[in-house]
Amino acid sequence: METVDLARLQFALTAGAHFLFVALTLGLATLVAVLQTRATVTGSPIHLRMTRFWGQLYLINYAMGIVTGLVMEFQLGLAWSGLTEYAGDVFGSALAIETLVAFFVESTFLGLWIFGWNRLNRWAHLALIWVVTLTAYASAFWIMVANGFLQRPVGHVLEGGALRIADFGAMVGNPAAQLAFWHILGGALLTGGFFMAGVSAYHLRRRTAEQDFFRKSLRLGLGLALPAAMFTVTFGGLQFSYLQPSKTAVWADRAELMAETQAAMAALHGPGDYLPPVGAVRVAGVLMMVLWLVMTVVAGLSVLLMAFRPAVRSFRPWHWLLTLMIPVPFVTMLAGWVFREVGRQPWAVYGLLTTAEAMSPLTATQVRVSLTAFVAVFAALIAVNYWLLARHARRGPGAVALGEQPVEPAPAPVPTF
Repeated sequence: METVDLARLQFALTAGAHFLFVALTLGLATLVAVLQTRATVTGSPIHLRMTRFWGQLYLINYAMGIVTGLVMEFQLGLAWSGLTEYAGDVFGSALAIETLVAFFVESTFLGLWIFGWNRLNRWAHLALIWVVTLTAYASAFWIMVANGFLQRPVGHVLEGGALRIADFGAMVGNPAAQLAFWHILGGALLTGGFFMAGVSAYHLRRRTAEQDFFRKSLRLGLGLALPAAMFTVTFGGLQFSYLQPSKTAVWADRAELMAETQAAMAALHGPGDYLPPVGAVRVAGVLMMVLWLVMTVVAGLSVLLMAFRPAVRSFRPWHWLLTLMIPVPFVTMLAGWVFREVGRQPWAVYGLLTTAEAMSPLTATQVRVSLTAFVAVFAALIAVNYWLLARHARRGPGAVALGEQPVEPAPAPVPTF
């Protein structure tokens, strides 16, 4: 493989791994905030226990997401200096805002939420998790603003061989960013809903003593998954109006349209291959749509079944199905991400900067060593994350440390003389 292909593969693996953590973090944060709201308003002990259990799983996933996100930020500067030199003043502004939101606001309030159990007023503590959730949404929004510029560059001028911001509002209002954000948010809620339903089904299948706990959790997860599936496909469909011409031609799989697009791009930008990989784009797009259909059917039938309490408690084939569905939203999200990003090739900034021009001046050996190290580290991080998630999910609510009442130390004995 050429050096640029190896560098692309490295960034794809790191960004894809990070994306998995982000999807579950956004979904679980929303569910935990809803559960804590119910517990705070009604004083329900079971909803408070649900908040602690699902909140602990959320924290495990969030911690790993932060680590992988930091690595991806460094990689932009190390492997893609051509992109940052040419367009960093434009899309870098959105990344800077995202960093401030994620690492200063979100992390600060999350720390207060973690250590504020049994110390803060319950309403103040509830406000903290909602600030964490909303800042997580804001973080995702600014990432999509940056990515939307790469997909459909607007609001810029070319000065001295580099891009500068001319209209920040146009960049923020870019349909390639706005529609993608809501699409991603819907997919994250879908991921969180199926995760909660699948873990709950696992415990119900094993005839857990916490029947009421996991019955309520299963119904909440499925109650979110079905509308989230509809929400996701709506904003996914709207994005097809803003696809790049080359991606549209490849997705349509029409030879004459692909030839026309290639000829038009070559006339505008000079000789070269301006069509993305046909196989990768079409397979990713079809897989995304097929898996969305599977999730929608399963969620729709499950919403009907969950109306019958005996089925929720005892229908083991359904429990098995929901447990097996846990990884499906993750695969769907990755397929959609491949469709979006690979479909932009060979451009880093569509129509302005190619991926080859965006790369740092690295040798093939340097990229191979870096790729090997990144793959090893990220494989370990993913394995540890999902091992921890599975371990704590299997243990159930009885082994949760988050929000435990502090144990008062025994008074020291009074010395006698």
